[in-house]
Amino acid sequence: MQKITRLAVALATALTTAAAGAPSAAAAYDGDSHPHGGHHAVFVQTDNPAGNQVVAYHRADDGQLTPAGSYDTNGLGGVLDGSVADHLASQGSLTYDPRHALLYAVNAGSDTVSVFSVDGDRLALQQVIGSGGRFPVSVAVHDDTVYVLNALDGGSIQGFTVKDGCLEAQQAWHRPLGLDPDATPQFTHTPGQVGFTGDGSQLVVTTKANGSSLLVFALDRDGAPADTPVTTSLPGAVPFAFVPNGRHGLFLAEAGTNAVATFTIHRDGTATQEASAATGQAATCWIVAVRDLLYASNAGSSTLTGVRTADRGRQLTVLGNTPTDPGTVDAAVSADGHYLYAQTGVNGILDAFAVNDDGSLTALGTETVPEGAGGEGIVAF
Repeated sequence: MQKITRLAVALATALTTAAAGAPSAAAAYDGDSHPHGGHHAVFVQTDNPAGNQVVAYHRADDGQLTPAGSYDTNGLGGVLDGSVADHLASQGSLTYDPRHALLYAVNAGSDTVSVFSVDGDRLALQQVIGSGGRFPVSVAVHDDTVYVLNALDGGSIQGFTVKDGCLEAQQAWHRPLGLDPDATPQFTHTPGQVGFTGDGSQLVVTTKANGSSLLVFALDRDGAPADTPVTTSLPGAVPFAFVPNGRHGLFLAEAGTNAVATFTIHRDGTATQEASAATGQAATCWIVAVRDLLYASNAGSSTLTGVRTADRGRQLTVLGNTPTDPGTVDAAVSADGHYLYAQTGVNGILDAFAVNDDGSLTALGTETVPEGAGGEGIVAF
């Protein structure tokens, strides 16, 4: 944890005033009752405490971005104590639901979740609903089931079902995580992500430094969670964010060891590490996957580390590091797998890259997200 504490100090020293953004432009929505889903678009969440927004960009065929409007979530962003580049310190705060063509955005400062319908690069706000806890930071979806991770008061998960383009809270699907509510600093001692295994049978939560564990809830056929999770302790790893690997595996970013690791999640909920590769960078926290490639975001080094996977993740080969703007956080890859977009939180800049066949990244340009300093949450198509 000393490395992470030093990171917070370093980022605080590096923090500068966010670039002034252009005024919000309300993008038109044609009122189509049958949204077509996202395509040729990138959506970024500002997490602004004065008023959260989702900023839309149109993606051209060559990967270049053009601003396409800003959408109020009707909620407030939030800032965890100790954070600089990553005010939510989480992955999955902006999540796309392909089955229903919906976008879910957390409003950490309002304890709510906003639901948007998606049509191309346009959004329409459908609903704002309570998150079932305090300070929501991550959303996961599988078929008709949605879970929200709340970060404060020891952490909790709240389950929902999707009906007619909106979320319905399932009160019996609320589970406290039982983490230490007073551990500090908040941004390293709050849970980092909630997500499903690939087959949707289990729900996984990372605790970061508050226990340094993976919590796995078994789900029944309706999507209801077990009363308590199975806990796998990973001393010193500080598990932060993950993406699924097949039906029962994860690729995990570890902030404590600054590594990417492969885990198998067994039927009984226990987790076993299969492989690990050190990034050699600082504050390896976020991760995104495309084909047989992984890219880890290193907030402390302001880099993206490329990793090639083989043998179902049992082999991990580090390809190298690509510099970004200061404070690399959340990232997303376009639907065709050709382009990667990374949020950088110190100045609120969105970096665009082409993904080359050898796994290297070629810089394409940047966009300054209005009021986006410290923001997290990104989805790309």
